[in-house]
Amino acid sequence: MLFKNIGIIDENFKYQPDMTVGVQADRITYIGKTAPENVEAFGEIYNGKNKVLIPGFYNAHGHSPMSLMRGYGENMTLHDWLNKKIFPFESKLYSKAVYWGTLLSMAESLRFGIISTSDMYYFTGDMVEAYSAAGAKTNICRSVANPEGLEISELVGLKEMREAITMYDGIENGRIKVDASIHAEYTTDEKTMRAVAEAAGEFNVNIQVHLDETKFEADNCREKYGMSTTEVFEKFGVFNQPCTAAHCVWVSESDMDILKAKGVTVASNPTSNFKLASGICDVPKMYEKGVNVALGTDSVASNNSLNFIEQIKLFAIAGKVKAMDPAVMTPEQVLYSATRAGALSQGREDCGLLKENFKADLIVIDAGTPNMQPVHDMANNIIYSADGKDVCLTMVDGRICYQDGEYKTIDIEETIAEAEKARAKIVSGL
Repeated sequence: MLFKNIGIIDENFKYQPDMTVGVQADRITYIGKTAPENVEAFGEIYNGKNKVLIPGFYNAHGHSPMSLMRGYGENMTLHDWLNKKIFPFESKLYSKAVYWGTLLSMAESLRFGIISTSDMYYFTGDMVEAYSAAGAKTNICRSVANPEGLEISELVGLKEMREAITMYDGIENGRIKVDASIHAEYTTDEKTMRAVAEAAGEFNVNIQVHLDETKFEADNCREKYGMSTTEVFEKFGVFNQPCTAAHCVWVSESDMDILKAKGVTVASNPTSNFKLASGICDVPKMYEKGVNVALGTDSVASNNSLNFIEQIKLFAIAGKVKAMDPAVMTPEQVLYSATRAGALSQGREDCGLLKENFKADLIVIDAGTPNMQPVHDMANNIIYSADGKDVCLTMVDGRICYQDGEYKTIDIEETIAEAEKARAKIVSGL
């Protein structure tokens, strides 16, 4: 495809009007002010008038099958929400329910410009099948918990995590990667954390964790170990591999120094954190310290939507409120967190930028809508004025997955119907 007469957000996250961008196979092979000499080599011409081409969004923290629980538990604290609503529902999950729940989340993700998700759950094989069908990217992980303190040899989750890495890591030409995962410090113990960390090192894969989502979690860890959660993870080897730590609402400045030193990515989830009244992640301070901060939605059970542009706006505003400074959270920083930072957190060095020879993971935003006009600064408009429904094309590895209301890889009517059947079946058994 050759995108012509289109605005772009370039590799420095600056807006450039009236550009031409060429895609061949799964790569961006041309960016210029004028058309390339070999126009015919690019196939279809896309008229980009009143449109903006930007890198696809990276959802740095999600639980895709939980689309089945959208709106199921409301107006509750995190721990009540988990124990009274979510865990009982999850105890009734089955293979096909997870497949259709994941596929429903993929449809919503692609509609809103999310091309890749760092996804933490179980029934990994069914999730992989859904990602494969949808054509999306993922760093998926089978989350390991051990609240009962079982022996390592008895941990089914750890066994399934290792099997998933062996079976699926790197398939679909690298679109699907498999990480190791510790659910959280408060749902596991030292021997389990060490075992997961050792497995990650053995397979040389990334790790995903929840870290200090709530004050309750942070305080209990200090009472138990005499250390912060960050210090516990560092001590037990969790940060020896590249790690994405979700939430980090209650980390201290000294914790941030550890995260920076160990190369940990923070996946901030402002909508979920606000909705569950968990607090505000101090992103401005993390930026100041050089921590890689990416952006996540968390599950739609605690967010209710995968509208990533909505998430971007709240992320930017939350940082300003946390710092009590309207000058922080520049457009360049915010867009970097939504794209390149997430790609780096997934170990995808050739992704997340609109740059020649990078993967063609691209979205087109309609800038001709009333809410996007007039334009004084396009980057600001994308962050503060755009809506997720202004995304009119989503491309992953050079393949169009969504365009102008049409899903190219997903039967959306079947997906919605099957997800509803699964939801009703589970609820009837509770």
